[in-house]
Amino acid sequence: MAVRAVRGAIQVDANERQQILDGTTELINAVMDRNNLTTDDLISVIFTATHDLDAEFPAYAARQLGFNDVPLLCTTEIPVPGSMPRVLRLMAHIESEKPRAQMHHVYLRGAAALRRDLPQ
Repeated sequence: MAVRAVRGAIQVDANERQQILDGTTELINAVMDRNNLTTDDLISVIFTATHDLDAEFPAYAARQLGFNDVPLLCTTEIPVPGSMPRVLRLMAHIESEKPRAQMHHVYLRGAAALRRDLPQ
């Protein structure tokens, strides 16, 4: 079985705890659904948030979804001038028989503009 990585991002409307939890939940569910994953497939998940999102840890949403034995990490995205605000990102490391080309990266809401090369 190979180790693969799946990326995703979502833009939320405000630096509010519930916005971060809801946005992270939506992103996780979309990544898991589009890649036909279960928590047993996950090795670890890294979450990043732009510097303007600090009202909650995105990993807390994953814990609420049952990611209890999956190692999770939260960090801050590099604050590049002019970059898109209020973006939550994830990179999930998984075990999969699928080739890398069959991994479906997920960019939702305003974050879809970050990867116009991917089908949404």
